[in-house]
Amino acid sequence: MRRLIGVIGPSLPDEKTYRLAYRVGELIGLQGWITITGGLGGVMEAAACGARSSKGLTVGMLPGEDPHSCNSCIDIPIATGLGEMRNFLIVRSSEALISVGISPGTLIEMATAVRIGKPLIALGLEADLPIEVRRARSPEEALQFLMDLWRTEK
Repeated sequence: MRRLIGVIGPSLPDEKTYRLAYRVGELIGLQGWITITGGLGGVMEAAACGARSSKGLTVGMLPGEDPHSCNSCIDIPIATGLGEMRNFLIVRSSEALISVGISPGTLIEMATAVRIGKPLIALGLEADLPIEVRRARSPEEALQFLMDLWRTEK
């Protein structure tokens, strides 16, 4: 089954966070899963480009109405016209989410995922949060957690 994995994080990440997001996308693609992001720059672009590098399919939930506003690694742009409210679509559409880094928008997505019971793995998160979050030390560990989760569902 082709799973839909949301990758969330800041639009202005540091270099380390960008590299982590790229690797997460690459690993999602190698699993044959679909990567869904907000479709713009930063972590969204890194994850999409990583997924594309491993022949994965990418979906971008764009905040505006122009499907051409997406980054160059998005295969399927969805122009929602909803602004930041598109974050809720990303969470709802994903079977699981991996957050890479932190920003105000990422916090909203993380809280939404926890509230509705979506599997959420935080990578590169050192801050304490008032919500329960599964933390991973590497992209490989994040993907392994998802594979283990779904292996036990069978």
